[in-house]
Amino acid sequence: QNCWQNYLDFHRCQKAMAARGADATPCQWYYRVYKSLCPTEWVTTWDEYRQEGTFPGKI
Repeated sequence: QNCWQNYLDFHRCQKAMAARGADATPCQWYYRVYKSLCPTEWVTTWDEYRQEGTFPGKI
């Protein structure tokens, strides 16, 4: 779950920062955490789902 939550938080953070025109550097903490916790295959699949618009999480 920590893997999933940090993946969501990273992408939510990036989206929020982009909407404000702010620097997304603070989001990198979530990125490092999910990269260290999540299997690469999961992240690849989730990235593909996001690109296809079929990602099951709310970002």
